[in-house]
Amino acid sequence: MHTTKFHSDEGSGPVEQQERLLDFALMVERHPDNVAAALFGGFIGTYLLELDKAATEAASVPLAEVLPEYPPESGPEWGKDPPSPPPGIGSFVRFGWAPEIKALAIIPQFEVSTAKARGVLPTDYSRKDLVFNLQRLAVLTTALGQSPPSPELIYEAMKDRVHQPYRKELPTYIKSLHDLLSQTTANDTNVIKSATSALAKNYWTSPDCIPALFEIINSSPDQSIRQLAAVELRKRVNQHQGQLWVQVPQNIRAAIKSRITEVILAEPASIVRHNIARVISAIAQYELQGGSKQVTWPELIPWVEAACVASAAAHREVGIYVLFTIMDSLMDEITERLPTFFNLFSNLTRDPESSEVRVTSVRCLGQIAQYIDSHQKDEIKQFQALIPNIMDVLADCLGRSDEEGARHGFDVFETLLILETPLLSKHMPELVEFFLRCGANKNYETSLRIMSLNSLTWTVKYKKSRIQSLNLAKPILEGLMPIGTEEDSEDADDECPSRTAFRVIDELATSLPPSQVFPTLHTIVTQYMASSDAGQRKAALTSFAVTLEGCSEFIRPHMRQLWPLIDAGFADPHPVVRKAALSALGCTCEWLEEEVVDRHATILPVLLDMINNPDTQGAACTALDDFLEILGDTIAQYLPQLMERLSGLLDTAPNDVKGIVTGAIGSAAHAAKAGFLPYFEATMHRLQPFLVLTGEGGEQELRGIAMDTVGTLADAVGREHFRPYFQPVMNNAFEGMSLDSARLRECSYLIFGVMARVFEEEFAPYLDRVVPALIASCKQEEGGEDTAFAKELDELKKADKSGEPVDLSKLDSESIDIEDVDEEKELAVNSAIAVEKEIAADTIGTVFMYTRSHFLPYVEPCVHELAELLSHYYEGIRKSAVTSLFAVIQTFYELSSPTEWVPGSQVHVPLHQNVKDLISHVIPEIFVMWETEDDKNVVANICQSLSETLAKVGPGLAEQHLDTMVRFATEILEGKALCQQDPDQDEEEAEETEDQAEYDQVLISAASDLVAAFASILGPDFAVLFGQLFPLLKKYYSKNRSLSERTSTIGCMGEIISGMKGGVTPFTEDVFNLISQGFSDEDPEVRSNAAFAMGVLIENSEMDISGHYLTILTALRPYFVVAEGAPHAQFNAKDNATGCVARMLLKNSSSMPLDQVIPVFVGALPLKHDFLENRPHPTSTTCLLYSLLFSTLSPKI
Repeated sequence: MHTTKFHSDEGSGPVEQQERLLDFALMVERHPDNVAAALFGGFIGTYLLELDKAATEAASVPLAEVLPEYPPESGPEWGKDPPSPPPGIGSFVRFGWAPEIKALAIIPQFEVSTAKARGVLPTDYSRKDLVFNLQRLAVLTTALGQSPPSPELIYEAMKDRVHQPYRKELPTYIKSLHDLLSQTTANDTNVIKSATSALAKNYWTSPDCIPALFEIINSSPDQSIRQLAAVELRKRVNQHQGQLWVQVPQNIRAAIKSRITEVILAEPASIVRHNIARVISAIAQYELQGGSKQVTWPELIPWVEAACVASAAAHREVGIYVLFTIMDSLMDEITERLPTFFNLFSNLTRDPESSEVRVTSVRCLGQIAQYIDSHQKDEIKQFQALIPNIMDVLADCLGRSDEEGARHGFDVFETLLILETPLLSKHMPELVEFFLRCGANKNYETSLRIMSLNSLTWTVKYKKSRIQSLNLAKPILEGLMPIGTEEDSEDADDECPSRTAFRVIDELATSLPPSQVFPTLHTIVTQYMASSDAGQRKAALTSFAVTLEGCSEFIRPHMRQLWPLIDAGFADPHPVVRKAALSALGCTCEWLEEEVVDRHATILPVLLDMINNPDTQGAACTALDDFLEILGDTIAQYLPQLMERLSGLLDTAPNDVKGIVTGAIGSAAHAAKAGFLPYFEATMHRLQPFLVLTGEGGEQELRGIAMDTVGTLADAVGREHFRPYFQPVMNNAFEGMSLDSARLRECSYLIFGVMARVFEEEFAPYLDRVVPALIASCKQEEGGEDTAFAKELDELKKADKSGEPVDLSKLDSESIDIEDVDEEKELAVNSAIAVEKEIAADTIGTVFMYTRSHFLPYVEPCVHELAELLSHYYEGIRKSAVTSLFAVIQTFYELSSPTEWVPGSQVHVPLHQNVKDLISHVIPEIFVMWETEDDKNVVANICQSLSETLAKVGPGLAEQHLDTMVRFATEILEGKALCQQDPDQDEEEAEETEDQAEYDQVLISAASDLVAAFASILGPDFAVLFGQLFPLLKKYYSKNRSLSERTSTIGCMGEIISGMKGGVTPFTEDVFNLISQGFSDEDPEVRSNAAFAMGVLIENSEMDISGHYLTILTALRPYFVVAEGAPHAQFNAKDNATGCVARMLLKNSSSMPLDQVIPVFVGALPLKHDFLENRPHPTSTTCLLYSLLFSTLSPKI
């Protein structure tokens, strides 16, 4: 007996025809209860007849023969003669149906296959259960036809003991999944692990989990479980690029898509709604843009648009958030209809009821902005019109102390700042004023003020050309300085508005021309120093300190006027002002060494006095550390007094000050060099307890500083004196490396570099432990737990204990399932690990340089890891990787026993094949990085490292690569390199101005040095390129250019001429005119370079310049009058002028008034300052002098 089934449409036709039709249908669908209800409709009962053997065989034809696949080679006759079924396979009967009874279909959001449903049924039943079912079936067929029907009778008649008691457990799949999700939120770690394991093993690999998770989202009474189910559902939809989602039956996927928009609107909890929106986004990724780009969810976009303009604020919140989450999938649709969306967001950013709608609309605009190109002028204008709305939304968040909303707003502005499309340029003054006003508003939460000031930092960094062209530096400084007067937080590592304001000033100083920054700041500093408010005096000195990095060359001539301000700070009655003065001194030591050293007799007593004061002890020790590092030979007269004082502090000071004192001792050793020997043994003894500290925090920091100082001592006293400590220090470094501290690993790597430099090839036995550690450091990931590095470190520890070398092939990073990555943590920067990797990368090049052939087995894996780091997000790591890769090339070249290279465009002395192979691997990798490098310091470092390597390796390095190298240098000199551009720089802003930031000048100087290196390796053949590059170099010398540019340009000319020799002849007149301008420059360093350049021009040009000798001699005459105590550059200029005269004499002494020249010339000897002119080289002044003495001048002297 088969179950009766109901169908809504009743069939028609003679019974014989209907029964024959049923026979044919049963050949395809072998269940009469299904097919009869579908064919005839109504309340139908069916059964199968008993057939004879022949009929049974005919009815059992395989389905593949009944409905075969259409063969591709078949013709039009195929299928006209299908198998004929035997008559009377099955029969049916129609029961009565009460008109009052209506059918209602209830479809669960999960499937149970027929096989699975039958599989749970027993093979045997009790007579009692079968009788129970038969009795009720007999009653049910009549009860359903009675009018009016009896609900009680029907209810009793529908009871079942054959199927449902066994099948009712099938839906427990959902219940079990719900329970396991609940267990993952338990407090018991073991329960969590067990549940997580069960989910991964039994659920997450099956497509059944997708509709089950959706059902839990829809039905669970527990908000946390609904949230967790939504998170997991998003993961499962995305799992293996959507493969699990595609395995869900189409009808189930359609049902989920249909119902999920209802579910999200009905969800009461905002956080769950957001997670469901992420599910919609995940589904949209595959349903809106499948592999064929065919949209299979056309209802979604109209639903989103309708929800965004719904009358209920809650629905608008859902609609806009869903839109935000599916932006990536919808972007083609959005970009085609941008005006519509701009109108939508214009309204939504002013939503009268919901701040969530306003904030999410701003976030949507942040995403849309990334898809607007610079040529879309109308779209840019429409977007720019919405900038005031975005500022209003952000201001509202700030006023309501909505930190999350404000953070989203600032994130959008930071996105807009780095885009190449000029979306903010028209509102730059208003935006700067907004960030300043918000940062200064003391009614706002501190964290919100800091966010605003950080955004101002980004504005200055990425819109510097716009800031410069609008002259916004002055109002920015005037707005920041009052913030700087506020009290700093006690912990120097804690963020506070005042410190953040000084960071903005620092960014101004490094990004803009000093002429736009320092004059305004100088005025404010002078005013503030005269104030009775200690906060203003503190702000004055601190702002001066942070400005030095970017404005040092501009400030240098004004230091005599500025020293009294610092001196006043030292004598200030308020400790916070004295500390600021000490900070200013430390920065001055770093950027204006000579000016500080010249005042050593005044500065050192002040520092020693402030060390005695507990209020300023730490700051004074830090300033003393900076001061001693630059003191050089001058330290000798102070060393006994200094070491007595510093050694005493090691016994009495608190740990944080002990660390600073330890660093100061290292700086003293650095300055004193061998003069530190009398204090060496006692210092090592005093530092020993610090080197074995194992505690965290302050103890780790003290141990790290002590390790750094020990390295400095080794450099100072040299190999033989340090030898007894070599092995113990190495053991200490290995121990520090194993303490799971990025800081101590960094210090260990620094020690490795120092020990390799001091002991050279004696360091080789440690390579099998050092190099794997450096490689492991380079391979580790920033942010979160680094399981790969931990595993590799374990390998290193095992090797350390066993004494066996480490197999480098085992050091391979673990693959991480993308589903397990926390996106927020992935974006977090672990600065400690980043710095560690920077030091590790740098140490690789140093260790190879000094251990030489012993390092060769490690070259290949090291080069591989260094090349990988060229694309790292942290510029310090990229810079170290470049430096080490060029060091590897240089050392590899030296080990190839090379013949001295010969200048020329053709390589006359071929490189060893191994060196060529290394170059062909490394240089293209660096070029790829260079093409997209946006950091000026990194690009300058590439230029400098490349220049040094060209000087070492010669033209072989440039073979096949010269054109690319020249192109990069040309782009920099033209101001067109990527790192020289603002992201959305307007054409008018892109026009070069002579007033540049000093950081830009460093880059130009590095590119000029690279051009000089080209001249060196090409020799006279460089003349072809010189005609192209000379106009680019020449423009950097004018009275309006900075000292750095003027010095670099004239100095570069001298180096180029020295390299290209006679190749300069065709350009003699132009070069002569350029160099002559340098003779009258206000700065002695420029004049010094001009004297050198003119000398080598006279020496190398084949054009007779003797007609200009008297003009040159007249220009040089003031060089020989130098007052005692004058700046060092004036003495260098005198030496270079002497060299120039020597070359003039050698080239054509007959054109010179020897009776006037010789006394001055001889009186300037011997040379004392410019050691380049004293070097043992045929063209040095010393060698030229001997040539002169024994040739043309002997009768005259």
